[in-house]
Amino acid sequence: MAEGERRTHTQPTPKRLEAQLNLAQVLTLRELEHFGWELKVVRMPLFQPPVAIVFDGSRTAYGVIESDGSLNEHPSLSLRH
Repeated sequence: MAEGERRTHTQPTPKRLEAQLNLAQVLTLRELEHFGWELKVVRMPLFQPPVAIVFDGSRTAYGVIESDGSLNEHPSLSLRH
């Protein structure tokens, strides 16, 4: 007896994403949010610290908040659109 699709396609909430970050990353994120930046993705590579990816308000630029809290505006990673 098929019930239909049970999986839901919900977007991760910002609080869930922030829970993956350390204190330095969260503090940098708070500063960036004042300028319209938004946390979109947190990559969790094996045996490495989380990679927090933020986008500016106009979605034309992105950056990575490093584990020390610094913003890398020219990261060496590829993103799909």
